[in-house]
Amino acid sequence: MNATFRQLRLFLSFAEHLSVTAAARACHVTQPTASMQLRELADGVGMPLYEQVGKRLYLTAAGEALARTARAMLDEWTAFEQHIDAVKGVTRGRLRVSVVSTAKYFVPRLLGSFCAAFPEVDIALEVLNRDGVVRRLRDNLDDLYIMSMPPEDMELERHAFLANPLDVIAAASHPLAGRRQIPLDELASMRFILREKGSGTRLACDRHFKALKFRPDVRMELGSNEAIKQAVAASLGLAVISRHALGERSDAEQIAVLDVDGFPVQSNWSTLYRKGKKLSPVAVAFLDHIEQFNRQ
Repeated sequence: MNATFRQLRLFLSFAEHLSVTAAARACHVTQPTASMQLRELADGVGMPLYEQVGKRLYLTAAGEALARTARAMLDEWTAFEQHIDAVKGVTRGRLRVSVVSTAKYFVPRLLGSFCAAFPEVDIALEVLNRDGVVRRLRDNLDDLYIMSMPPEDMELERHAFLANPLDVIAAASHPLAGRRQIPLDELASMRFILREKGSGTRLACDRHFKALKFRPDVRMELGSNEAIKQAVAASLGLAVISRHALGERSDAEQIAVLDVDGFPVQSNWSTLYRKGKKLSPVAVAFLDHIEQFNRQ
């Protein structure tokens, strides 16, 4: 079987998007060319690489195996290219990072300062909910991952680099706003607005409430920090949210952080990757940059 790197890159793009049109667009070729290249690749393998069920395309078992193999081959080649560049004293290439949605409040600053130091590095950033990041982590699609609640059923290299305190918030007009040392039991009769189940914030929140033997009265669950802040400002209930999502002007959003016993919940943001994974020189440079950034 003869396959070119161009075909493998095209197939990986197809495997990610499950669309010939999207793969062609990502690889800067026409759709007929992409279809022909995928067909030649399938002929070389001797088995179908994808199938259509209804209106959707799915990888076959052979397609999934080829995607894993192609990804490993291209990652090795990319690492080789970056290694040679490093020997030449040049840091360039592509850094692929997946982060949970709450990390979007600080990760761009990290990436911005990193790109200023290494202008020849391209960034591929995925901002997803926790389940989406975990899926990419399981499939080893990126160089690094950033979240606060890593999955416990995977062997991971974990580097904590930034505190992620979770605060109880209320509308600025709430009777508890401005009070000191509010007993948690006093919140038992109040309604809560929490992140959706499965999010890192919700997992940490549920674990903390369980340890304190407190059961919040949940009025609604929302999948966005911005939606939660708007609902809290509208006096729909209390919430538990990452301090990074509050920014520096929570008062301007008509939100108050409550001084509740047992809060804030202490957690940390971490960079993650699969144990045994060989990081590219660019990924190593980014980890070093994060450490230097935090010392500033």
